Amino acid sequence: MDLKYSDEQILLREQIQKFCISDYDFYDREKHVHSDLGYDQNKWKLFADQGWLAMPFSEEVGGFNFGAIELCIMFEEFGKHLVLEPYLSNIVLSGFILDQSSYSMKSNYISGLISGNSQISLAYVEESRTYDHLSILTSVENNKLNGTKNLVLNGSNADNFLVTVMIDDEFSLIVMRNDEDGLSINNFKTVDDKNISQLSFDNVTINSDQIIAKGDEAKRLLQDALYYAALCISAEAIGCMTACYEKTVEYTKGREQFGQPISNFQVLQHRMVDMFIDTELCKSLLFKAMLDMHENNNSKYRSISALKHHVGVLGKKIAEESVQLHGGMGVSEEMSIGHYLKKFIVIDSQFGNSKYHLTQFKNIDERSK
Repeated sequence: MDLKYSDEQILLREQIQKFCISDYDFYDREKHVHSDLGYDQNKWKLFADQGWLAMPFSEEVGGFNFGAIELCIMFEEFGKHLVLEPYLSNIVLSGFILDQSSYSMKSNYISGLISGNSQISLAYVEESRTYDHLSILTSVENNKLNGTKNLVLNGSNADNFLVTVMIDDEFSLIVMRNDEDGLSINNFKTVDDKNISQLSFDNVTINSDQIIAKGDEAKRLLQDALYYAALCISAEAIGCMTACYEKTVEYTKGREQFGQPISNFQVLQHRMVDMFIDTELCKSLLFKAMLDMHENNNSKYRSISALKHHVGVLGKKIAEESVQLHGGMGVSEEMSIGHYLKKFIVIDSQFGNSKYHLTQFKNIDERSK
């Protein structure tokens, strides 16, 4: 498949590449990984100043109306440099739901996201519900919210939460502040050192003006947002795959054994060629998926499931090869290569793992016949 990027899209990639190369040093990144925020607040402000936080939003709420292709370009470059900033949780998940909803007060929240002055996290995962996020226990009765949500991305930094709940036996999405009476927040770290939270609701008062969507609209918003996020992190994974391959080739050229660079050994050359081929395969699937999403084709979910499955399987394979070819240094905290492996482990588990999306791909295929 031959995808021709527009001049505007090429400039966007070059702009992000320039930022990552000049301003996103790995060792500087490591300082912020272990900070309370888990990212660099100054860089997040730079994202806002560059207009990156406004990219996917519609023009009516102050955005640039960019779509899946531009977001994939951005996330692919983010993946190459292991960017920490919470773009996924704020813009791709919460921002998408708000922008696509008919909620009358959505502009108030989106303006804060675009300026970088406020953050919103989506709370939708519940214990023992696997990937069936529409069958939930968290509910509102007599205007009181009770339940628990797990694995809330960037929850420790969120000013507001979007929460999936049942209201009168109807699936719904609501918005709430982080300081509501009865809300308790426990914070944790993921394998790749990102911040996640568990939210517990104990008779939290909910008003009708906090309801974003109900019924079929709420279900559609959540499903579309999760597939959109799966597409973005798949692009991020491909950026990680590219970086792993390039860093491994560079390392083997400089490491000598038996009087010559180990990159001269044919068996290692074959392994690195396999890494390159696997990366290119995933890139082709990415092109198909982001075009289907951009054009809103009926096959968009199927294409994203195919991509997410292959990224989950091949991403970890490439990272493991990279770590092994780096030897003992590959697992050290001081080298970036081991951090890519951690990233792949997390990406595979998010928004449906490789096995889940293989099943989804088959089920969607059967339903289309």
